[in-house]
Amino acid sequence: MHPAGSDPPIRATRLLRFDGVTGEPADDAVACEEPLEIRLGDTPLAVVMRTPGHDEELATGFLVTERVVRSLADVAGVERGAPSGGRRAQGNTVRVTLRPGVEVDLEALRRNLYASSSCGVCGKATLANALAVAPPLDDDLRLPAAFFRDLPERLRKAQAAFERTGGLHAAGLFSGDGELVAVREDVGRHNAVDKVVGFAARSERLPLTGHVLLVSGRISFEIVQKALAARVPVLAAVSAPSSLAIELATAARMTLVGFLRGRGFNVYGRSERVIT
Repeated sequence: MHPAGSDPPIRATRLLRFDGVTGEPADDAVACEEPLEIRLGDTPLAVVMRTPGHDEELATGFLVTERVVRSLADVAGVERGAPSGGRRAQGNTVRVTLRPGVEVDLEALRRNLYASSSCGVCGKATLANALAVAPPLDDDLRLPAAFFRDLPERLRKAQAAFERTGGLHAAGLFSGDGELVAVREDVGRHNAVDKVVGFAARSERLPLTGHVLLVSGRISFEIVQKALAARVPVLAAVSAPSSLAIELATAARMTLVGFLRGRGFNVYGRSERVIT
């Protein structure tokens, strides 16, 4: 099995590579995808299809961004647990222990939590409910437009596994002064975000006031919701935001930066955070 803190694992595969109409056998590398069972004590909470690596961060970030816990202070420990699937599942289970007196409505959580590498967590609450558990931001971060121009390239250079496989999403956390704080890769955008938030929680960086979160791909409602839970004021992506993502960001006083490619980009929501 793969150590939890290692780079995302890669597996060799054989394929038939075509150049025009001619196919030739070749070797290639692909990103691993395996299920991770997150348990509260001995009770299964969710199964997330993810790329192994930084699993404790993923579980921690999942608890924070899905509002399973109010803060990391509710968590007594996050560790490898006894798998429900026997020896073959060893290494694919994380057991979370809550502090005495912390109560969680497991039935309500099970109705709303299902994760996969393609759609992340489904069955979300309404926009109003999202704001009820994570209120609008009050963050005075201001950044010049030039701050954003080289962020995608810096994230791309830090994606070691993507360089070999081309099959992983990434999330990168930047400080307000431009420092690249953390990068995490995964087959799922949502998982990559949870890993970054988990890193921040475990290193006592939450809330992420004054930070910028950059994700590969598009910005969905779920990604905005997770960033809001971590109190990120600026969320950027190389692709487009969805309509509901823009609605939530606007209501939450969050800034979205989309289509961040080359020198150009679009700003949605709280546009005054980007200084022209």
